[in-house]
Amino acid sequence: MARGMLGKGLGRAFSGESAERLLDEAPDVLQLAVFATSTAAFRALADEGARFSVLVGHSLGEIAALVAGGALDVAEGAEILCHRIIALREHDSSGGGLLALGCATERAQQILDLLPTSGAVIAVDNGPEQTVVSGPADALRRTSAIADAVGLSATVLRAPHPFHSPLLAAAAQDLGRRLTGYGRRGLGVPVFSPILGRYYRDSDDLGQLLAAHLVTPVRFGAAVERLHRSGVGVWVEVGAGRALTSRVRAAHRAAFVHTPLLADVDTLRETGRFLAPAATGPRTAPTAPTAQGPHPTTTAEVPRTVPTAQGPHPTTTAEVPRTVPAAEGAQAASADSPGRAAVAEGRPAAAQPREAIAARVRDLYATTLEYPEEVFEDHAELEADLGVDSVKRVELMGRLGLLFELGPRPEDLRVSDYRTFGQVVDFVVDSLASADAA
Repeated sequence: MARGMLGKGLGRAFSGESAERLLDEAPDVLQLAVFATSTAAFRALADEGARFSVLVGHSLGEIAALVAGGALDVAEGAEILCHRIIALREHDSSGGGLLALGCATERAQQILDLLPTSGAVIAVDNGPEQTVVSGPADALRRTSAIADAVGLSATVLRAPHPFHSPLLAAAAQDLGRRLTGYGRRGLGVPVFSPILGRYYRDSDDLGQLLAAHLVTPVRFGAAVERLHRSGVGVWVEVGAGRALTSRVRAAHRAAFVHTPLLADVDTLRETGRFLAPAATGPRTAPTAPTAQGPHPTTTAEVPRTVPTAQGPHPTTTAEVPRTVPAAEGAQAASADSPGRAAVAEGRPAAAQPREAIAARVRDLYATTLEYPEEVFEDHAELEADLGVDSVKRVELMGRLGLLFELGPRPEDLRVSDYRTFGQVVDFVVDSLASADAA
């Protein structure tokens, strides 16, 4: 497919070429290799028994996340990526790129406000210690000079395009046309989008949303905070580096991270088996150190996991791997390359405090119903106060089952017995406790 659409396939990526050379000479091949790596690594983890609760995509990584979640098959994901590459080839002649600043978005915006007509914009919020700016080359040079003058780090990312910028409006429009009416399946695992700021829904037009990604900023830092508040504490990065898990640990030092494609830390087999809920007997997490040090733990501290997909924008070019290994299809991180991170909560679901479970239920209900989170108080009547009819309540209970991995719905379950939001939360708490006791 790729060779037919792009005139080139993956052979070069798996022939020992360095990632740096591919970035310079064949960035299209590198993007395909990154997608293939993410997909293959996720499947390998799943084959080892790893279970996940949510997938999080980072830029191009959302295509890989949607494949992992079951909304697309591998061929469809690759086809969408090829259309994306073609649209960018044909409609971006800006010469722009990306610049990583060592500060939060508020500080970065203050710098950009000094250059109001430059065309530079915030492209990626990677958390409190990194913001990526996108724009014309001259604007990035001026931004870098200001950052240097005020003592902030500024690193040019080796990006083939100014992603998440209005400069790509024509490419986004063409990509939307190419992906019109693109079909999808129901998600088997929820996928959270840092670009949309919400979970994907079965009613979404994937083609139009994926096209809009080219001009819409990535709020990865905000996504990490949202998932952290809902109880997520274990992140598994399925890529050849630790670009995203480093961002997670920068924001939350207590977070557990796994990087199974870094052979000196974890392996796919070890990580997959560690994250398998069916594993029996005591086990410990791999104790090899990550960039932040070792993270030993036990199964009593690790709940079900959720796969996320990570994406481009490594902190520095030093995070780009030397080669793209053929055996594992490992990720070569580039300025627009998806990886994948798997997320797990930091303790068994049944042992979570009620407020952590309530936060996750509230997030699901608010996202699905498009209501503000604050309306979901314990005493709120779902039908009488919020107008949620019985059909939608049944659907939401089904989604809760998937989110918390509750298994088949009890035959005697009557949705009418759970009139208030608090009763729904109590149902989840009790179900998790029963599953843990079993």
